Amino acid sequence: MANSAQARKRARQAVARNKHNSSMRSMLRTAIKRVRQAIEAGDQAAANEVFQKTSSIIDRVADKQIIHKNKAARHKSRLSAAIKALA
Repeated sequence: MANSAQARKRARQAVARNKHNSSMRSMLRTAIKRVRQAIEAGDQAAANEVFQKTSSIIDRVADKQIIHKNKAARHKSRLSAAIKALA
């Protein structure tokens, strides 16, 4: 248990930050799943539309350093390649 006032505050902040970051990470995973579902359905137009929204979410999460920028780029690249393969 934290003993000093500073340590107690840091513990509170860590809990709040963890809750926010977990929420953002969950939002990211859900968005990626939506794109994959559209790809599996074979609907390229819908997949492109969902991919644009997902791409924005991926960039936002990477900017906040919740995931690494290279991981974000990898996700976007693979989803984009999968959508192009539908054509």
